[in-house]
Amino acid sequence: MLNAMTVDLEDWFCVQNLRSAVKKEDWGRYELRLEDNTGRILDLFGRHKVKATFFVLGWIVERLPELVREIERRGHEIATHGYSHTMLTEIKPEEFEADLERAIAVTEPLIRQKITGFRAPTFSLTQRTLWAADILVRHGILYDSSVFPAHFHPDYGMPDAPFSIYQLTPSLIEVPLSCVKILGMTVPCGGGGYFRLYPYRLTRMFLRRLNRQGRPAVFYFHPWELDPEQPRVKLPRTKKLRHYLNLNKTAARLERLLDDFRFTTLRNLLGLEEASAGR
Repeated sequence: MLNAMTVDLEDWFCVQNLRSAVKKEDWGRYELRLEDNTGRILDLFGRHKVKATFFVLGWIVERLPELVREIERRGHEIATHGYSHTMLTEIKPEEFEADLERAIAVTEPLIRQKITGFRAPTFSLTQRTLWAADILVRHGILYDSSVFPAHFHPDYGMPDAPFSIYQLTPSLIEVPLSCVKILGMTVPCGGGGYFRLYPYRLTRMFLRRLNRQGRPAVFYFHPWELDPEQPRVKLPRTKKLRHYLNLNKTAARLERLLDDFRFTTLRNLLGLEEASAGR
């Protein structure tokens, strides 16, 4: 079965989990490590003949435009992650619309394809922020991949959402992040910190269960998760664990994942190739 491979293209200091130590207004002071890390990912995908969806952050696009061009040259989908990595729960609708417009405006002139996909920073599309759907549609977005159908995370979750791909509105497809039910409990299994936390064999078991149920897995990760040498900042113990756990194991685990499963872009999985064709 074809599954979806997605990458949130942001650097190590953009992460919401680091916000107590890294202020957004100071981003320009920090070392950009994204180019080298993304190059490793593109080579990894190339070896395994995998095409992926890259949700690119507008702030990053302005600083590394050639990287975005190279991602597209290698045959991958470019979608948007917004401009400033501000959670929907921390922004007003008019501010979000301006942020989205800016992200699209700095990205689309660099590429041949039309941006039709969106992922909210920190998966912050929740019951409280469903107002964002109309704004996304107004700006040509055909699908969103921001909903985590879980309830235990402090920053995100929509526990009553379907586990499978569904229509969030008549004009917007929702591609939720992968979860499975184990003994009545919702267990995330689609990547990120969960991929680093679980033993690889557990991730493989969960994804195989999804595929047996006829559901494609929606997998995600960030380039900084392959970078154990990234700068360290002082964090509370829980946040430190979430960010730095098993960074030295991610690359090898991804190699195994790409051997064990087949992946494609979200655009291809949803049959939206024509809608995103060259402008």
